[in-house]
Amino acid sequence: MKDHAVTDPISEAIAQSRATPRQTLRATVPAMEDRLYTIHPVLDHGFVRAVDYMGDDSAIVQAARVSYGAGTKKARDDAGLIRYLMRHWHSTPFEMCELKLHVKLPVFVARQWIRHRTANVNEYSARYSILDREFYIPAEDHLAAQSTTNNQGRGQVLEGEEAARVLEILRHDSMRAYDSYEAMLSQDGQQGLARELARMNLPANIYTQWYWKVDLHNLFHFLRLRADAHAQYEIRAYADVICEMVKDWVPAAYAAFEDYRMNGAHLSGKGLDCLRRMLKGEQVSQEGSGMSAGEWREFQALISG
Repeated sequence: MKDHAVTDPISEAIAQSRATPRQTLRATVPAMEDRLYTIHPVLDHGFVRAVDYMGDDSAIVQAARVSYGAGTKKARDDAGLIRYLMRHWHSTPFEMCELKLHVKLPVFVARQWIRHRTANVNEYSARYSILDREFYIPAEDHLAAQSTTNNQGRGQVLEGEEAARVLEILRHDSMRAYDSYEAMLSQDGQQGLARELARMNLPANIYTQWYWKVDLHNLFHFLRLRADAHAQYEIRAYADVICEMVKDWVPAAYAAFEDYRMNGAHLSGKGLDCLRRMLKGEQVSQEGSGMSAGEWREFQALISG
């Protein structure tokens, strides 16, 4: 059974925050106001919740018009200007919006996530506090073998006895490690090991929590990589939930991001040259393209869909 409970006293603070709305003069987005402090479950014990946000689509437009001048407003509507900014990689106006999230996630997912070094992060400290006995155990349909063609990917889903064997190992080792963690911390008739040392015995599938604050430009970069179909499933599950939040928060910006970044494509100079030649009716081969075999395969996959 899935458990996405938030540890007290945090849950009490969440309930209190949602029960006491405040007036403000700053820009607000009704759909994001509804999402504030709301738990969105991810995986078996994880979640994402929006803690705060700053700005909206109009903040992006306002920042751009400061740069380009008031005359811009007559030439384009807001959505059109946002699309122009996205299309031409003008990223600074998107940095005017920020989002702060509270995330509960497995440690191995956190280590992937933290590679995005353009955010502010404050993580739950196992030096001062004792971690909960909560571990990520994959659902059977996400328990896959190593890919034979991609060192970073998954192959076929494990089935039957092999799946059961792996799940039993994961559950058993997680619980045994936590039992040892508790035993080392115990002060029953002994001093007990320091928390900062005892934590090193815990597996990478134990859950941690953090606050993560990022501007919209860098959030889009995170989502472009982590909400992609090729991303690892576990971090993609979080990215998919955040995508839905961002869609509510800045709908015009998200639509432009989805069109140009998620569903768009980037061609090299050689690729563009080949495409132009093909449109003229020329037959183009890898040998005549100037591309490596790998580049040619990717180019062919791109233009063939």
